[in-house]
This record gives sequence, C-alpha cells and structure tokens, in this order.
Amino acid sequence: MDLYSFFNSSTSYRVRIALVLKGLNIAYHGVNIRVGEQRDAGYIANINASASVPAIVDGDFRLAQSLAIIDWLDVTHPEPRLIPVEPVLRARVLEFANAIACDIHPVNNLRILKYLTDVLKVTPEQKDAWYKHWIAEGMGTVERLLAQRSVAQVGPWAFGAEPTLADICLVPQIANALRMDCDLSAFPRALAVFQHAKQHPAFDAAQPDRQPDYVQ
Repeated sequence: MDLYSFFNSSTSYRVRIALVLKGLNIAYHGVNIRVGEQRDAGYIANINASASVPAIVDGDFRLAQSLAIIDWLDVTHPEPRLIPVEPVLRARVLEFANAIACDIHPVNNLRILKYLTDVLKVTPEQKDAWYKHWIAEGMGTVERLLAQRSVAQVGPWAFGAEPTLADICLVPQIANALRMDCDLSAFPRALAVFQHAKQHPAFDAAQPDRQPDYVQ
C-alpha cells in the first residue's frame, strides 16, 4: 500500500494516524504541496484527481480524501474500529469529525491561505486574523460538542476509552492551530484530549516531524 502525503498536511496527518493504529505497513511518498507538486499532470492523472494530499494506492485501487480513506480502511481492515458501529456513538463521532473536516479545515488550508495572500493581496496580519478567527469559531463548536457528551461517552479520548475518527481529526487540527500561535485556552476539553493523544504511540509516530519528507 502506498501513501502520498505531505508532512505538514493535517489531512495527511489524519490518515497516517489511522494507518499506524491499524498496524498497516505503507510505502511513503512525499508530495510537497508548498511548491505545487500536487498539481503535476502525472500525479493528477495517476494518483489523485483532486490535485491534493493525501492519497492511497493499493494495487489498482486509488482513493483520495482523508475521511473516505479512513472509512475504507475501517471496512477493509476493521480492527481497531475507528468509526463506531453503534448508531448513536457513530453519529456523534461523525458529527464531531465533520465539524473539523468541513467547518475548520477547508477555510484555513494552504491553498486558501495562498489565495488570500497571492490573489487577494491581504497583509500577513489580515491572513493571521483570518486563520485565528476560524479556529476560534470552529473550536468553539468542538468544545461544545465535548461538553454535551453523555456520561457513557466521556473518557480520555473524545468519545470514550478508545481513539476514534474524532481524535484522528482533532489532533492534527490542534497541532496546526498551535503552530500558527492560536490561543486555545478557552477549549480545555479539547486540549485534554490532545494531550492524552500525544502519549499514544500511533499519534506520536504520525507527527509531522517524524515523516521522511519533514523539513523545518
């Protein structure tokens, strides 16, 4: 199985966590999205039609989009389960994951930030304000969802005693927010999950600075 990833991509980070949790061996291929390698015609034609990372190639099968990849991994390699089967818990985990993957990440990813600076010509201060605004908005939702968990769902992880897709989405998002110097002190529940996850070997192994294509 081949993984096409960029070390500092939070979506790639999600998939790396899932792969390590499931104990799957992969061949790692770095795609430098800072210099536009994801827009190479061969990459788009043969690996990822969306011109992005991550992508998985397994024989003749190719798949992009981190949530789709993780769902596919859950079907093809079901242990440990990352998207719960029980309907209510499944719904809560997906609600939480999508609050990050659909509401926070899309407005703050690299191509949006580059458009703000390169095309709209916003100042560095305006770009920084944009990023921090959407982090605060989105993390407010995340913190409220954690506060609304049932007693049975509360644990060291976002939803109970084991990591799920919720944690896989949360950890890279917080890591990026901290890297961008966002103040997350208003979100203690989310930070507690993040600190717990950092101690887990799979989450540690998937960190950006542990990847072959890492550069400072």
